[in-house]
Parts: sequence; C-alpha cells; structure tokens
Amino acid sequence: MPRNWEEHYGNPANLNFDPAPLLVEVADRLPPGRALDLGCGPGRNALYLARLGWQVTAVDSSCAAIRLLKERSTGLAIDARLADLERHQFTITAAAYDLILDFYYLQRDLFPSIREGVRPGGMFAGAIHLAEEKRVSEFVLNPGELRLEFQGWKILYYSESAEPDHCRRSARIIARKA
Repeated sequence: MPRNWEEHYGNPANLNFDPAPLLVEVADRLPPGRALDLGCGPGRNALYLARLGWQVTAVDSSCAAIRLLKERSTGLAIDARLADLERHQFTITAAAYDLILDFYYLQRDLFPSIREGVRPGGMFAGAIHLAEEKRVSEFVLNPGELRLEFQGWKILYYSESAEPDHCRRSARIIARKA
C-alpha cells in the first residue's frame, strides 16, 4: 500500500535533514555544477548540495515536502518542483546535469532518462531498497539490478547491505558516465 506522503512529511518526527552519507562522499569528488534530486522529499540532499554551491533542481510529488524544501532553501540555488514522476510531469533533459541523485525512490522506467540526463564525466548517486525474500514489489530492486542499470559506466562504489540509517537492505551506487 502506498505511503501517504503528505501525512508523513507533515509529522516533524519523520523529518531528517542530514544528507545521505553516500552523497557527502560524491560531493567531495566533483566541483559544484548542476544537480537533479529525484524524489527529493523535504530536500535533505538538495539543501546540502546547494550549500556547497550547486544549482539544484529538486523534484517530488508531495506538496508538503516541496513546501518544507522551499521554506528551508531561501537564498540557495534550488529550483523545487512539484511533479509526479510516475505521471511523467517532469522531463529529465538530456546531458543537462553533472550529478543526478535518486535516494530511496524507484521508478524503473526513469533509468534510461537518468542515464541520458548525466553529462559525460558526470555522476549518478543513489540508494534504493532491495527485495527481501518474502516481500517482492515494484518498489524494490532485485539484487544486482542497480549495477546492471549502469553497465558501461565506471562504477566507483557499489554495495548491497543494510545501512545504519535504514534498517532494510539497500543497493547503493556511485557511477561516472564515460
């Protein structure tokens, strides 16, 4: 059953504005440029990048999440967009981004656009939950699936394990486009 994101982001107990540790590692590898944060939620990763001098486009379908991001991003280079990615309300422009992020949002039909949206030499960073033995759904990856999506790219980091900030197993990747 899909989560009610308006209710989720409306509860302060659910909010976390610490950037994903994997993103912190990626940000050290690239000079600031243009970034796209897909399924950004209230913007923990977008805010982090913007504070480092990145121009960030942050996309989410939750009004509450985008409202929170806009409240926290005053004076920062963040273009917060309310758009339902599943309904294709946002188009990823080809070769427009130095970095595309996707943390805990899975929409398989976006992977071709993500790959096309990264400029040569740019990166993709993401973490997506993995299927558990008894619980497979369209919202989780199969083991090895994320690595295959970036076949032909230079994989700088890849892991499939439980994370400290998420009790579920996730696939995590940093990949550079040739």
